[in-house]
Formats: sequence, C-alpha cells, structure tokens
Amino acid sequence: MPEGHTIHRLARDHRPLLVGREVRATSPQGRFATGAEMLDGRRVEAVEPYGKHLFYVFEGDVLLHVHLGLYGSWVAASLPAPEPKGALRLRLTTDDHWLDLRGPTACELHTPDDRDRVLARLGPDPLRKGADPDLAWQRISRSRMAIGALLMDQSVLAGVGNVYRAEVLYRAGLSPFRPGREVPERIWDGMWEDLRVLLRAGVRAGHIVTTEREDRDRRSGPARRGDRFYVYRRHGEPCRRCGTEVRTQEMVARNLFWCPVCQPA
Repeated sequence: MPEGHTIHRLARDHRPLLVGREVRATSPQGRFATGAEMLDGRRVEAVEPYGKHLFYVFEGDVLLHVHLGLYGSWVAASLPAPEPKGALRLRLTTDDHWLDLRGPTACELHTPDDRDRVLARLGPDPLRKGADPDLAWQRISRSRMAIGALLMDQSVLAGVGNVYRAEVLYRAGLSPFRPGREVPERIWDGMWEDLRVLLRAGVRAGHIVTTEREDRDRRSGPARRGDRFYVYRRHGEPCRRCGTEVRTQEMVARNLFWCPVCQPA
C-alpha cells in the first residue's frame, strides 16, 4: 500500500497539472459515472494530501476523495491520451494533460463536512506543516498495545505504513513489541523527527531509503535497491550493524521485520 510520501508526492505532481484548470471527467469503467458527471467542467482549486488520503477540491465545494489502498494508482502524461482500457475508474483531462485513476479503495465525492469527518478519524501526519506529535503521543503513552501495532494505526499516526514502521523502529533501537505506555517520551520525540526526515526524503526521491551511507554495502553514490532498508523484507539476512539474523512475524496482518539485538525486548 502506498505510504504517506507517495501520496504527498502525487499531490505535488498533480497541482501544476490541475489547479486553476477546468477538467473533463469521465469514468470509462462506469463505476464512477455519476461522480465524474458532477466533476466534469469544474475548475480544480486545490489538491490536499493527508496521510494516505488525497482530496481534490473543485469549485462549488465539491471534493473528490481518493484512497489508493493496496492496488490503486494514478498515471499522468501529456495529451493525446491513449484509448481507455480495462478497469479505468476515472480519467481527468485538461487542455494538455490526462490523469488516469485505476483500482482505488475509495473514489468518491465529498462535501467539506465529509472531509472533516475523515480527518477527525486520523492522527497527525508528519508531512503536514504544523502537525502536532503530542496528539499521537497521548494515544501511545496510554496504550498497552505494542508500539509496532500503534504505528500502523492511522488514528494514531497518519501516513506511516509497513516499511516506515519497521525502519523507524530499527533506527530508534526500539523493540516493536514494547507496549506504547513503556516507550520513553524522548524516544517518541526522536522517532517523530526521524519520520519527518525520512518521509520528506521519500517525497523528493519517489522511493524510501532509510539506511545511512556507512551501513550500506556500497558507500558511495545513491543507495542501490538492495541497500535501501535496514530490516524491511530482509528476513534471514544479517543485520547491517550487528550481523544478527533479521527476524519476521505477522503483526496487525502485515509482516513485521526487526533485529532482536539492535532492538532488544
């Protein structure tokens, strides 16, 4: 599932293509035909990301809410647009670009009140200016749930998924099984700042890199694909820092990865 950096990067890329422009909207698949008809001919006023959610604000207080989920994707390019094929949920067209949305979990029209209700269910987004880490800390510090599960709860923290969960816990030297209420506040403060740095880097690069240069197999140049992570999807491989075998087990329906030495229980 795309994590927060992907959603914010999409918003960054879509703004110059859409904001201030009238769009043609169609649903070649037909599943969003009524919604596309409502959007057709309207001007886009803003593109707002929050966590794993995207809101496209159209004139007249009409919002398009998109959550990509596991299989959703946006593709954009200059005109002419190709012939629609397959399960194409929504196509937006301007005078010079087309944007295709396929396979989202959510593609629906919202009012501003609908958007506010979605946002009220979410924790702070580390990529949002002015986001308050204390809102997440209040939930974490009172919970008996494992910190590895809390980080995946979008009502605690918005935008963090399985990759950032595993990697920020490793970088903090924190066991994913420690209850939230046993996590020192200074550790949480460091994790929040680390997430801000890592997520911003992900927006810039378009992919996740969490390793420091000295911990990579190749220490010069950009990180190669095999050098990008400390523990994520490295089950059975040696820890980059201590050599211990990286372990995995399921936590909140996703595979968790950690080093039992660098992240002691």
